[in-house]
Amino acid sequence: MPLSRSRLTLVFGAVVVILIAVNVANKFGPHGTGLVAGPLVALLLVLLGRRAGLTWHDLGLSRRTLLPGLKYAVGAITVVAVVYAAGAALPFTRPAFQDVRYHLHLSAALLTAFVVVPLGTVLLEEVAFRGVLMGLVNRHRGAVWASITSSVLFGLWHILPSLRLNEANGAVGSTVGTGSTGQVLAVVAAVAFTALAGLLLCELRRRSGSLLAAVGLHWATNGLGLLITAGLAAAQLT
Repeated sequence: MPLSRSRLTLVFGAVVVILIAVNVANKFGPHGTGLVAGPLVALLLVLLGRRAGLTWHDLGLSRRTLLPGLKYAVGAITVVAVVYAAGAALPFTRPAFQDVRYHLHLSAALLTAFVVVPLGTVLLEEVAFRGVLMGLVNRHRGAVWASITSSVLFGLWHILPSLRLNEANGAVGSTVGTGSTGQVLAVVAAVAFTALAGLLLCELRRRSGSLLAAVGLHWATNGLGLLITAGLAAAQLT
């Protein structure tokens, strides 16, 4: 069923407003807000998308594309694991993994990588950006506009989380500085980088027809990076 322009605009705007509220709550709300809000808001967004007329295929949740999505996900995780292992092994690139936010004990690192990241971050972001938003725009403007719109919004979504990036990450801080100018440069770089990453995630979603492909790459980028960072920090203490 084709979506009217007015209905698309209304649902699109509602999704964006919900995401802004969640982003602010994650940044300034109680610890663990994202872990609770992520699954609940993801479910709400799926219901909004279905109410607006999106099919399961539009949302990347069709059972028919589950196997192709799984294959892409496994491939993406493997590639990221190899790249990260090489990056951690080389002295030139190792500082990129020096992030004080992820200096965690083994149990905390495992919990964060396998519970907090998938449920509090990846689930919501993939459902929102590569599922509902991409599906809405794709139905009205096509795949190219869907990928661009989703990716730009995905980049902007990372403004608040990257406000302390130049202080927390040694490689970023040494590149842009730790002052206010460095903070602005780090945020701009983070937005640009995550927008480009969003384009790659959209392409995986488009090629496989499944959100699972994007979920695999997204989790690997965050979860494996966190585990390697925590592992390197622990090794330096021994």
